[in-house]
Amino acid sequence: MGLLLLIEAARRAGKLLAGAALLTLPLGTCAQAPASLTGDWTGALGPLTLTAHLADPAGGPRTATLDVPMQHAQGLPLQFTAPTADSVYLRLPQAGAYFAGRRAAAGQQLMGTWHQNGQALPLTLARAAPGSAAGPRRPQVPQPPFPYQSADVTFTNARAGVVLAGTLTTPAGPGPFPAVVLLTGSGPEDRNETLFGHQPFWVLADYLSRRGIAVLRFDDRGVGQSGGSQATSTSADYAADARAALAFVRAQPKIAPAHVGLLGHSEGGTAAIAAAGQPQGPNFLVLLAAPGLPGNELIVQQVLALGKLGGATPAQLQSAEKMQRQVLNIVEQTPNDAQARAQLRPLLGAGGAAPGALARADGQINVLLSPAYRHLLADRPAQTLARVHCPVLALGGTKDVQVAAGPNLAAIAQGLQAGGNRNVTTQALPGLNHLFQTAPTGSVAEYGIIEETFAPSTLQIIGNWVAAHAGR
Repeated sequence: MGLLLLIEAARRAGKLLAGAALLTLPLGTCAQAPASLTGDWTGALGPLTLTAHLADPAGGPRTATLDVPMQHAQGLPLQFTAPTADSVYLRLPQAGAYFAGRRAAAGQQLMGTWHQNGQALPLTLARAAPGSAAGPRRPQVPQPPFPYQSADVTFTNARAGVVLAGTLTTPAGPGPFPAVVLLTGSGPEDRNETLFGHQPFWVLADYLSRRGIAVLRFDDRGVGQSGGSQATSTSADYAADARAALAFVRAQPKIAPAHVGLLGHSEGGTAAIAAAGQPQGPNFLVLLAAPGLPGNELIVQQVLALGKLGGATPAQLQSAEKMQRQVLNIVEQTPNDAQARAQLRPLLGAGGAAPGALARADGQINVLLSPAYRHLLADRPAQTLARVHCPVLALGGTKDVQVAAGPNLAAIAQGLQAGGNRNVTTQALPGLNHLFQTAPTGSVAEYGIIEETFAPSTLQIIGNWVAAHAGR
């Protein structure tokens, strides 16, 4: 529960603050105005890349935002001041964190320290060159000409009163075509599942549509052009949105209504499974790195896998597991938020002497007590999988440290078979991480560094299976 979770809490808070005015503080004065700091400044904080976008107009208010791509964070409001001619102060209020630095290298670097959670970490922000590349190379980004039609569409989850926006790609020709609806992973995701500079759902939609399969991908609630609230939604709400998407696609004139499936990635797989066990569910189901273990056990196994990858000792792993189970037990067994908060604060260091300890602990607790997190903990895939009777393809990467392929694929197969489903294919794919990239270790830190967006071999497996099971 350290730096990563605190920035994650700030990201969630930042989503709620979207569109609000950036916070500013009064400007300092000096005898001679220093050079403007306007521009993009990038640095590494452990495995994280931070980019601060500074606006330092002459005579005007200073404003700034922060991006942390690895945590899907963009546009977090920063308080930006320059108390002296060569000093810079950037504060991230939502995380109780700040950067204090000074100009160096003829004004091309800001050298200082990042303070958060009682830690002080060295951080150097370097000015990005004007006209430099906007991001890393992504060779799989789809390129025209596109041999299919692409249309921006909207559809409605009538019961929830939410209008959702997305993109429907339809192969050329009269049809009717089979179709797949794509469901993104946890957190606020757009229709392309944009993360770490990658757009895996655009790559997947392009591949399938070139193979004669229509694809609908859509923005999550409260994201992009979709209505609704991301802050209060859970995977149960996402399952309802998935069913609305299925109904919309089946009503399209060029679609074969009896050959429409769902594809869910990570927690999107949880929503897909839930939707598949209800009336008018999908005709087939593709699960990519979907949880098969109970939600509370899944989180503990994530902590242990990440700890092992980071070189933690057996004693450290044992301590981390004990702490994690204590925290999760409180959240699960205490439905009253105020009571749960009172029990969690001492565990998460709220009584510490460090300034802002209570605020930092509450930021972590807000995530733990959110509707989405509580729903994840309560998820029992064995129960929902037993109600799924359509054909299922479940894939996982052997280097996935977020949803380990071995135990989760085994649990998925067992849950489906317990309900009498015999049309089940599970496959662990060697060398692939949680995003189905070919990965050195599977570490989250590699996601944005790897140029590959989606392993071509996995695209082929998905395409072949869908074609065989969707009458195409």
